[in-house]
Amino acid sequence: MPDLEAFAGEWRLDRVIEDARAGHAARFEGRAVFAPGKAGLVQAETGRLHLPGHAPMTAERRYLWRQGASGIEVFFEDGRFFHAIAPGPHAQALHDCPPDRYEVGYDFARWPDWSSLWRVTGPRKDYAMRSVYTRLGACAGGGAGAEVE
Repeated sequence: MPDLEAFAGEWRLDRVIEDARAGHAARFEGRAVFAPGKAGLVQAETGRLHLPGHAPMTAERRYLWRQGASGIEVFFEDGRFFHAIAPGPHAQALHDCPPDRYEVGYDFARWPDWSSLWRVTGPRKDYAMRSVYTRLGACAGGGAGAEVE
């Protein structure tokens, strides 16, 4: 797995969400920007979400990535711990949020392209979400502009 600073910059983000309960798949197309913040990198995703039978809509989310003692720690935007990414080309993590369970596998084997696969199950949830990140621009691991709070 690359170190935290290697993620800094802008990425193309393509995501497919296969919802077993609803019986359809949604697509998200956009960008993920990892910008320096006071305590790590702020991951800001923005793009268009395509749901079957609906007009495309704007979607966004933010996380904070920090270097931890045993890998990268990911936090929700409000500062709550989400999960940790262990070193290695293939990392597994878990976010247990009863009654739901979120399992993720990261694949860094083709760095700088990388992906994540979330499997989410619970009483009202049953979906798989695959995200593929492709580096934009010529700078692999360079700065991402102004610092983000």
